[in-house]
Amino acid sequence: MKFMKRRPPIEAHLTILSVLFLMLVTGCNKNDENDSSVFKDGDGNIYQTVTIGTQVWLKENLKTTKYNDGTEIPLITDNTEWKNAITAAYCWYDNDITNKDPFGALYNWYAVNTGKLCPKGSHVPSESELTELVAFLGGESVAGGKLKTTGTIEGGDGLWNQPNVDATNETGFSALPGGLRAGSFFDINWGGVWWTSTEYPSNRAYYFYINNYDGTVGDSDDGGSKDSGYSVRCLKN
Repeated sequence: MKFMKRRPPIEAHLTILSVLFLMLVTGCNKNDENDSSVFKDGDGNIYQTVTIGTQVWLKENLKTTKYNDGTEIPLITDNTEWKNAITAAYCWYDNDITNKDPFGALYNWYAVNTGKLCPKGSHVPSESELTELVAFLGGESVAGGKLKTTGTIEGGDGLWNQPNVDATNETGFSALPGGLRAGSFFDINWGGVWWTSTEYPSNRAYYFYINNYDGTVGDSDDGGSKDSGYSVRCLKN
């Protein structure tokens, strides 16, 4: 006798569809954690990435108030206390949290040196890694223009003061003029300064900078004081 194949009840179809939906949603939620083009910092801020040569960079300055293990980074607002600090700290330019977006936070090098500042899976670049980036872009005389955002404040289409020479942002790196802190605050909209993880000499560390008046990238030959407040841009491991 030939038996007809029984069709599963509609409840079974609904169960299968539910499972598939959950798998899809779960997979999407995991993208933030596992997708190599997305990083999350200790505060839960999400960063997209851009590939330049063989390097993968986060597209924004770091703005976390917590390390990647969830512990808080000390906030220092007083100028004298900042200048005398010998332990990790962060601040917002002019102690104004509205500068968080888009400029990010300013960190002293002691925060960099913890190794926990960047989102997991990324790190503060070394001097040699920044040198590799600059070399790939054609050298110090032209790399700055390829890294910085276009437009000016005066023109109503940017965050740089005039003249923002040679800016093309053709890399998508989107460097911004977040200024710096050396006790007091200086140079927002005029230039940006970024830490490296490389010490030189033992009481100082390398940084690089981009300004509004030419298209160069400057690299500190003698290092910056570790109590300075600079921006941080993270690089994928």
